[in-house]
This record gives sequence, structure tokens and C-alpha cells, in this order.
Amino acid sequence: MTKEVEVAEHHSGKDYHDPPPAPLIDAAELTKWSFYRALIAEFVATLLFLYVTVLTVIGYKSTTDPDLDADQCGGVGILGIAWAFGGMIFILVYCTAGISGGHINPAVTFGLFLARKVSLIRAIMYMVAQCLGAICGVGLVKAFQSAYYDRYGGGANTLADGYSKGTGLGAEIIGTFVLVYTVFSATDPKRNARDSHVPVLAPLPIGFAVFMVHLATIPITGTGINPARSFGAAVIYNDAKAWDDHWLFWVGPFLGAAAAAFYHQFVLRAAAAKALGSFRSNA
Repeated sequence: MTKEVEVAEHHSGKDYHDPPPAPLIDAAELTKWSFYRALIAEFVATLLFLYVTVLTVIGYKSTTDPDLDADQCGGVGILGIAWAFGGMIFILVYCTAGISGGHINPAVTFGLFLARKVSLIRAIMYMVAQCLGAICGVGLVKAFQSAYYDRYGGGANTLADGYSKGTGLGAEIIGTFVLVYTVFSATDPKRNARDSHVPVLAPLPIGFAVFMVHLATIPITGTGINPARSFGAAVIYNDAKAWDDHWLFWVGPFLGAAAAAFYHQFVLRAAAAKALGSFRSNA
């Protein structure tokens, strides 16, 4: 009889486990080495991300400079830039996911904070580490290739001529929504349990999301979808044009991340309905 009850409970229960919500403020994290190790991982990952990608952008612009009379078919092209961003995210998320979660983006951190995946303290400190890493990464690019860096805009995100601020903001919102929605879906314990027979690494769809968004929005904003990436390039380049519409690269990604968190948690995972059902059952 006991075995029958155990079998019934097993079949009626969920085949996945949702981790408990992170506390809003977890001061105990500040006393743990694992927390500071995660901050270091986010800093180094964002530094490497900006170093490789900004170098790629500058290299592309140098091959398309008419004054240099270079072979314009010999560079990476826009497709290569998109691959550089998407490929680096794939690599770095794969390397750091087990240490810090592999955010490498304040918008991703913000979305996960809204979904109660990380505490407020961790979210703020991650964003600081990411921005500092981005500044240092772009700083290395300028140190090694100062002439090319200044000549080709330092890889800074700017709104392209002919596009309105509304179009640029929309591109950043939708692009970040795609990225953060992919992050939630790729790391969803329910999806992982149901699709455990499909051997797909979470960093792979996340990297592809970055790649696809870059293909669509490079001609509009140069593709931000990562406030740290835009901030680091703007700080080191420090030109008026880089700061003119810089707010787009913070407001857009944060709105997109918030929308993705709401959609995944409250629509797809029906968090609001579950909470209401629990309230009614306890009433």
C-alpha cells in the first residue's frame, strides 16, 4: 500500500524543480568568497567580450575605408561582426555560467533580478563589474591600436543617420527582448526537464540570439542590447556624438529586459495564476 501511494505521488508531482526566489536583499552574500569570485568572472568576461568585439568593429571599418584603398571584400563584413558578438557570448557564457551565471550584460542581470533569480545586491554589483570590465576592455583596444581606434569611432554605439530616436529605441527594446527571452527559455528548469533528451547547451541559443539581433539592428544603432558594451565604448571614446543618444542604450535594453521577464514569468510560466490559485486554496 505504501508503495502504491509513493508511485501515485511520483506520477502526480512535477518532473522539474523551480529554485526558490532569491531574497531581495541578501547581505550574507557580501561575506562569501563565491560572490566576489562571481564578480571577478563578470568583470573579466565583459573585458574580453569588449576587447574582441570592438577590435572586430574597428577592423571592419578599416577595410571599408576608401582612403586606404583596401580590399573591401577582404574584411569580415557586417556578418562577421555579428558572428564576433554572438560567438564571444557563446564562449563566455559557457565559461562563466557555472561561476556567476554568465550574465555579461546589465540588461540580462536586470531581467533576472525582476524575476527574483538574483538579489538586489548581486544585481547592482554585477552591473558595476560589467561596466568596469567593458571600460577596461575598450581601454585595451585603444592602448594597442590608438590610431585606428580614434579614426574609426572607437566602436561606440550611435544612432545612424536617417533613423529617428523612436526607431532606435524600438530596435533596442525588441533586440534585448529577444536576448533576455532566450536567456529565460534556455535556463528554464521546466524546459530542461521536458527536453532533457535534446543535448543543447544553454550558451548556444543565447549566442545565436545575439548574432541574429546584430544582423537586424547593426544598421540602426550599431546594436547595443548591452548597456555595459555601449557605456564602455562611450567612456573611452568620449566624443559628443557617442553621448548624444546614449540614453537609448540604457532605457531600451532595460525596457526590453523587463518585458521579457514579465512575458516569461507571468505569461508562459503563469506565475500570477499560480499565486492566485495558491491564495484561493489557502483561503
